[in-house]
Amino acid sequence: MAVELVVPSVGESITEVEIGDWLKNPGETVAQDEPVVVIETEKVTVELPAPTTGTITQMLKRKGEKAAVGDIIGYMEPNGRGTAPPKAPAEEKAPPVREKAPPLQEKTSPPVAVPIPSTREEQVIPMTPIRRRIAERLVEAQKTAALLTTFNQVDMSSVMALRKQYQEAFQAKYQIKLGFMSFFVRACVDALKLIPQVNAEVRGHDIVYRNYYDIGIAVGGGKGLVVPILRNAERLSFADIERAIADFAQRAQANQLKVDELQGGTFTISNGGVYGSMLSTPIVNPPQSGVLGLHAIEDRPVARDGAVVIRPMMYVALTYDHRIVDGREAVTFLKHIKEVIEDPARMLLEI
Repeated sequence: MAVELVVPSVGESITEVEIGDWLKNPGETVAQDEPVVVIETEKVTVELPAPTTGTITQMLKRKGEKAAVGDIIGYMEPNGRGTAPPKAPAEEKAPPVREKAPPLQEKTSPPVAVPIPSTREEQVIPMTPIRRRIAERLVEAQKTAALLTTFNQVDMSSVMALRKQYQEAFQAKYQIKLGFMSFFVRACVDALKLIPQVNAEVRGHDIVYRNYYDIGIAVGGGKGLVVPILRNAERLSFADIERAIADFAQRAQANQLKVDELQGGTFTISNGGVYGSMLSTPIVNPPQSGVLGLHAIEDRPVARDGAVVIRPMMYVALTYDHRIVDGREAVTFLKHIKEVIEDPARMLLEI
C-alpha cells in the first residue's frame, strides 16, 4: 500500500510552503526518518523525513512549486527495493554507408569567419521564501520606523586577556570555547536594564515595556541570514550562551532551526566582524526597537594617558527606533556597552 508524503505543519502562521530540492528520486530506496525533500517557508527551511523505510515511487510537486500544509506531494512504497529507471531500447544501427570522396577543388573560396561564443550570460533564479521574507522585513523596517544609528569604539584588550587567561579552564569544564559573543550578550542585557526603551516596542499608540530579555543572534544559514532567539538571556551563564550560539550556527547551516526558535525577540545582535566588516549600519528587525552591530577587531592607534598606543579596537553601532528611543538614551546605552566590555568585571558586580 502506497505511503503518502504530506507537507507537515511548520508553524501556526504558515499555511503555504515552497518545494525545495528533492533529496531522493523515484526508484531510490530510503530509510525511515531519512530526509526526502526540502520544504521552504518564509521563516525557516525544514527537511521532510520518510515516514517509513521503502522506495520513492512518485513526486507530485517539483522544485519551486507551491503546496499547502497537509497536501500530498509524493508517494513511496514501504519495504520496497530501489529500482533503476528502465533504459530506453537501443536503436538498431544501420550499416555504415560509404560515401564517395568529393572531387578535389581548387582553393578559391574566401576564409569563413568562425563565430566566437559570447561570455556575457545571465542566470535568473527565483528568490527563496526566506530571502523574499528578509527583503520584505528590511523594507518594512525602513518604512515603519524612524531609524537612526549611533557609533562608538571599544577597546577589546581586557576581554581578550580574560579569554586567554581562562580559555583552557573554561573549555575543560564546559566543553565549549569562550567566545566574544557571550560578553556582548551579557553587556546588552545589562544595558537594556539601564535603558528599557531599547528593549520595548511600539504597538499601535502604546509603548510595550518588557522585564525579560530575548536576544536575537544573527547567524548565516544555508538559505540566508536567520536570527534565532536566546530566550531569557538574563538567566543564562556564559557557558549557556556559548553552547546555544554554537548550536544555532550548526543547525542554521543544516537548515534545521525550528520556526518557534526564530519568532519573537526583544533585541538583536549582528556580528558582521566575522566576515571582515569594519563598520556598518544594521537595520532593526521590527517590531524591535534596537539592534547592535559588531565589527572586526583591528589594531589601531589610540591615546592613553597622553601617549599614543596600539590597541585591539572594535567599532560598534546601535541602530534604534527614534520614535521611542531618544538620542540621549541611545548614546547612553552604547556607552554602557563600551564601559562594560572594557571592564568586564562590572558584569559580575552588576555596576
